[in-house]
Amino acid sequence: MFCLFLGWAAWAPSAVAGQPVAPEVGELRLDRAEDGLYLSTTLDLILPELAEDALYKGIPMFFVAEAQVLRDRWYWSDRQVAEATRYLRLSYQPLTRRWRLNISPVPFANSGLGVVLGQNFDDYSDALSAIQRISRWKIADSDVIEADAVHTVNFRFRLDMSQLPRPFQIGVAGRSGWNLLVSRSQRLAAEPAK
Repeated sequence: MFCLFLGWAAWAPSAVAGQPVAPEVGELRLDRAEDGLYLSTTLDLILPELAEDALYKGIPMFFVAEAQVLRDRWYWSDRQVAEATRYLRLSYQPLTRRWRLNISPVPFANSGLGVVLGQNFDDYSDALSAIQRISRWKIADSDVIEADAVHTVNFRFRLDMSQLPRPFQIGVAGRSGWNLLVSRSQRLAAEPAK
């Protein structure tokens, strides 16, 4: 019996270590400022293996970060007062062996990138680390956040399959190897009366 226990104890950590870590949202911080409400967070995620393989073959991956601000109401369903969306495009250039991350407030179009923030990275882990950090993202203007009301912020981050090339959209439908979605909700308390 003791040998059986030792065998299980030796096997169990390796079985747990071999399983992929479930993606999650780290601490979600909401900061009120004079000009609005800001969101900061760190995502704990690993790209699905199929998505990572496609990236190394030069196919860009698209991500969407969404934040929704709801004002709590006791007499009816909560009212949406603000919504913010951020689009991210991660691509790998096999010839230069460099990674490029583009961030935009609007979806990427085939006609060009439009107004975006672009960053280059030498290493995949650096590019993924930049995706995982969201710092001081303005999600609402100050005029829609009532100081004496309680608000709820719903945050979602996902892999956007709709912007992949058409053959990939058809081939990945319903395949679990492409799933990446993390979400979290947090309440924003009313400000104390002054």
